Amino acid sequence: MKKNTAGSLESVFTEEDVVLRESFYRDEAAPVRPLAALGKDAKRRPRPKQPKAEHYEIICISIYNEDLARLDEKVSALKQRGHRRMTRSALIRYALDRVAIDDVPRSSF
Repeated sequence: MKKNTAGSLESVFTEEDVVLRESFYRDEAAPVRPLAALGKDAKRRPRPKQPKAEHYEIICISIYNEDLARLDEKVSALKQRGHRRMTRSALIRYALDRVAIDDVPRSSF
């Protein structure tokens, strides 16, 4: 196997290694091209747009490292107690459902 210098598929695999890419993963309508025919400027086929999920959104939040460590500790503890599918998101959603907004101090954050 070649060393990955360009970060592309062509620099990682030799022609003999790319059996699945040209047979199993390729679009049936697309012509089979040998690996050597792909140059640096080769155009990639655009992926078909996936329908956007309407029941959730991906967001980005800031969280202190200490808080993140506490969250991870709680997730690990819950997993050890048998909650196999517990994740950060699941625990945050659980806490969000149970927070009593009247009990939150006015200037604690």
